[in-house]
Amino acid sequence: MTPFHLCTAARSLLKSYRHRAVLKTVQQGLRVWEFRNMYPCTSIAWHNSMEEILRKTVAPFPSYEMRDKSPPPPESNSLEFMHFYKSLEKEQKLEFLEKLSYDFGVDHRWASDLAAKLLDTQGRDVATILQVEDRLRYSLTPRYRELFTHISRVQGGVKFLVDLRADLIELASSKITDSPHMRDLNSTLKSLLSEWFSVGLLQLERITWQSPCEILQKISQYEAVHPVRNWTDIKRRVGPYRRCYAFTHASMPGEPLVVLHVALTEDIANNIQGIVREFSTLDTDEDVNKINAAIFYSISSTQAGLQGVELGNYLIKRVVRELQSEFPHMAQFSSLSPIPGFSLWLQGALGQHKKEGRAIELLSEQEWREVEDVTGAAPGAPAVEALRRLISTSEWIRSDRLIRALEPALMRLCAWYLYGEKRRGYALNPVANFHLQNGATMWRLNWQADTSPRGIANSCGIMVNYRYFLQETSPNSAAYLQNKVIKASEQVMGLVSQFQKSSKL
Repeated sequence: MTPFHLCTAARSLLKSYRHRAVLKTVQQGLRVWEFRNMYPCTSIAWHNSMEEILRKTVAPFPSYEMRDKSPPPPESNSLEFMHFYKSLEKEQKLEFLEKLSYDFGVDHRWASDLAAKLLDTQGRDVATILQVEDRLRYSLTPRYRELFTHISRVQGGVKFLVDLRADLIELASSKITDSPHMRDLNSTLKSLLSEWFSVGLLQLERITWQSPCEILQKISQYEAVHPVRNWTDIKRRVGPYRRCYAFTHASMPGEPLVVLHVALTEDIANNIQGIVREFSTLDTDEDVNKINAAIFYSISSTQAGLQGVELGNYLIKRVVRELQSEFPHMAQFSSLSPIPGFSLWLQGALGQHKKEGRAIELLSEQEWREVEDVTGAAPGAPAVEALRRLISTSEWIRSDRLIRALEPALMRLCAWYLYGEKRRGYALNPVANFHLQNGATMWRLNWQADTSPRGIANSCGIMVNYRYFLQETSPNSAAYLQNKVIKASEQVMGLVSQFQKSSKL
């Protein structure tokens, strides 16, 4: 295709882009109109206040020539914006953010004109082309981006923006709005937060019993994997043979961002009960000879607004370096991870197989006979329904016979769930996806590793070790992220092979 034809095609695409921009504008106006009709209690005074605060606090976009010469707005503007937003109800926040994203985003007409100008300069010298490209790049900056930057510089501003993004994520997940402008607002804020929370700007803190009471309380409140029951429980988790680390940020003092709990053990742990219930007094001396392995048994992100901002991966790497410095002989690093979603997936698989008349494929004949004998159900669909009921109510755990009978089936089904069930080519299970992205090996499934009601309900009591072989993490991570290859041990692959032989799921 000649340069002439390329330019003609590009202009055609540009015209189409402008047409779509007009359509989006109409659609956005309709959405705002529909919202106002959904919430008739929203008063004219409220709309006037909203428009006034936005006009006052979102500074006009400087011209390209004045981009580095415009004085910053007064700090009071940022504080006023923050105060106003915090006073809003959920429905008002939605409308406020819709208007912010739509009226104070990118000037599409300006960007379109510069894009056309860039096409016209293709035959010019390189300096001219680069200057036009720079102008175009500048025109694609949303006006609200500068507002966020100014807010980040006032006290409490960064925390405010983290919470604001949490609202955006909640609104998106609840399907209240599907506005492309809102998605762009969220993307812009996520990009800024990723810069502000880059690993070089984070501080690693070890949490001990001597840490401030407020920090210990927040560590307890934020624990999402194995809930902290009382002060004795948190005392145990920061005591001897335990380590607790958190990333913090200078702009959010006293606020842990992501927390990692570590158990120091002789061997790689295969159950959580011994870790969270075992107790050593604070004056117990650690025997270095009994510390050969570091078990990452809980990692919790504390800020919903930092979703998608990579923190946990870097925390694990930093903690590994800290532990190697403290215990030079330590060579074993592994997680002991829950498997959220397995029980739910299993019930879905049983239902699907029942519907398709293929239930016999999931369990062996002997395993089905055990289910039928214990439950009194007839073979076929009634037995499948009985097993679904047992899994959903966790009643099977009360029968030693069922525990023994179901172990092989549940272990191979769980192995397949972790290894074989995918979303866009990557592991469906979010915990598996996290550790595999970090370069860990799916190393060992552990039967009855979490016998708490929560553990039984979520994963039939099964847990998994993701082993960090330090020399292999980089190539493993690259293979997974680039080629979607999962590194797994012989035990896991053996269970996957058993599943594949007995099932056509």
